[in-house]
Amino acid sequence: MSRPLVLVSNDDGYRSHGVQALREALERIAEVVVCAPEIEQSATSHSLSVHRPLRLFRREDRLFSVDGTPADCVYVALYGDRKVLPRAPDLVVSGVNHGVNLGDDVFYSGTIAAAREAALKGITSIAVSTSFNADTRVAAELATKLAELLLERNERRALLLNVNVPKPWNGAVRATRLGRRLYQDDVEFRRDPRGREYMWIGGAGYEHPPLAGSDTEAFDAGTATITPLSLDLWAPHEAAFVEELAPRLTRT
Repeated sequence: MSRPLVLVSNDDGYRSHGVQALREALERIAEVVVCAPEIEQSATSHSLSVHRPLRLFRREDRLFSVDGTPADCVYVALYGDRKVLPRAPDLVVSGVNHGVNLGDDVFYSGTIAAAREAALKGITSIAVSTSFNADTRVAAELATKLAELLLERNERRALLLNVNVPKPWNGAVRATRLGRRLYQDDVEFRRDPRGREYMWIGGAGYEHPPLAGSDTEAFDAGTATITPLSLDLWAPHEAAFVEELAPRLTRT
């Protein structure tokens, strides 16, 4: 029988150390194809480039880049007339991201978006991230062990798992829920050499409010986390409130 096929992507670009470490680790258990952004696409979330043409580059055997977003890369790999993948992948793994994706990060992360794009198509997917300045090979090994378990179980469903590995890591792994990762909100105005104004958005600081069982709580304790993410954004606890509003907005 043929080996499982794993598609690897990320948001740091196809040259990143994280994607190289992940590729090398996964190749022990599967056939691996990488399709990743041409340049870094951090915080691009789940955007698709529908208003401009994209270009696909074959860098070497089973290594491709796309001049687009992480979600673009997975989309092109899955539906690109087999120019990237010889068949449908058994699993998609995104990472290893340089910097964690905890709590509110899931709304902005290109790493998670690449995995989510595959999950939306019914493919089991993993997003894996680690701390800045961490050895990405450690996270890649953990992701590979998880991938092996999923492949052994022959999981073929829209499962999306978000994995984060701290530095230092105490060796433990915990199943978690999403916490809160609150960044310092800031817009910094500057002047370029020609006197024109420009801006940097987003502050450098962040905090993790206490929340039992959360990924942020476990991460702060030095524990690696696995958080299942939902693809359904419907908020059932707000349904009664909207049911009350709808009749008042109905035209008669």
